[in-house]
Amino acid sequence: MSKSTGQQREENEKKRRYQQLTKKKRPNPPIVLNSVKAFVIGGLISTFGQFLMNFYVSIGFTKEQAGNPTVATLIFISALLTGLGVYDNIAQFAGAGSAVPVTGFANSITSAALEHRSEGLVLGVGGNMFKLAGSVIVFGVVAAFFVGLIKTLIRMI
Repeated sequence: MSKSTGQQREENEKKRRYQQLTKKKRPNPPIVLNSVKAFVIGGLISTFGQFLMNFYVSIGFTKEQAGNPTVATLIFISALLTGLGVYDNIAQFAGAGSAVPVTGFANSITSAALEHRSEGLVLGVGGNMFKLAGSVIVFGVVAAFFVGLIKTLIRMI
């Protein structure tokens, strides 16, 4: 049976009043503090990446070559910290600052893999860790294609 128009209006009014009440009682997020924490932690992660790059240059890599082991090291450390449960605490404190592209991406893939490991290596870990990563990888490939296409067209002109 359907409700009468009067009952529906009354329910809608109750929902509207409830939403207004919860909006009034909800604490305001500390936007400035969250922004500062994100900036500082993101900057520290990036500074650590620069330190790693300088280290690889100092042991004989060129600046161009040092980027690959730097990224690999950041990914390894991020995945290790995720596996140990430390990265989640960092992310809880830093918010968006911990989502520096390489470390945040490694964290998201490792988290998905750990979450689904009970389902097996192939269907659990392999199948689920790329659900999130798949869209990122596709976007990266498509963006790289268009950037390469534009660069080629500019050179032709």
